[in-house]
Amino acid sequence: MTDKYAVVGYPIAHSKSPLIHRLFAEQTGQDLSYEAILIDSEERSFASAIIELQQQGYQGVNVTLPYKLDAFEYATIKTARAQSAHAVNTLVFQEAGETVGDNTDGLGLVKDIEQNGQRPFQNQRVLILGAGGAVQGILQPLLERHPASIHIANRTAQRAHVLGQRFNTAIPITASGWEDIPTESGYDIIINGTSASLENKLPPISPKVLKADSLAYDMMYGAQPTIFMEWAKQHQSQSQVMDGLGMLVGQAAEAFSLWRGVQPETAPVIAQVRQIMAG
Repeated sequence: MTDKYAVVGYPIAHSKSPLIHRLFAEQTGQDLSYEAILIDSEERSFASAIIELQQQGYQGVNVTLPYKLDAFEYATIKTARAQSAHAVNTLVFQEAGETVGDNTDGLGLVKDIEQNGQRPFQNQRVLILGAGGAVQGILQPLLERHPASIHIANRTAQRAHVLGQRFNTAIPITASGWEDIPTESGYDIIINGTSASLENKLPPISPKVLKADSLAYDMMYGAQPTIFMEWAKQHQSQSQVMDGLGMLVGQAAEAFSLWRGVQPETAPVIAQVRQIMAG
């Protein structure tokens, strides 16, 4: 019998997850179906929708905006990654009736940068732009890779400070508003965790954060390089740039592994999805 999985959110029609998981299933020889399911909160609650899916025999779901906090509340067992992120993007329905909530976003990003980008985090100076939910999910897995330091910059400096103080670590974590980012020696890896690129806008930061060999990573992605990636190349032509498609595929691979016990290869799937996006 074919095992059933899905991604839930609002909106959901744009989701690449069904394509990604179909490619994973083909690659690993797994018999499963995977669909995108809209949950309209005006028609039903998140919890009632998930209970319905469990009753219909689904074995797990991915959770995207705006329901990652609802999924965190729904899960009866939360992994350390989920607790650190205060959000859940993967639910695993267990036979005993428990629902495990995990957050695979951070590991998806870290593996994309380290494996596909060939940029280990160890001993690197890291600048993170933004302090919202997307950034909350990446900090713990990033810290586990032992960077030299992390600076979090956000429009509201206080929010960046509060986020940084949540982590008990020997690795220096500093925080500021946009205008107070220390730029004296630049950063090895700069991660844009804001959604500014979706509106073709840039976080208001100085190009001095860039070094000749910086990696500028945008968690957003599209058929063309994002405005943040173009900004980095404009100011440092030697800089390396990546968008967030690999993170999307990477977090999906971690969810797939949780459900199926098989770790798919991400690089060929990233290439296939990018080719389809390009038309």
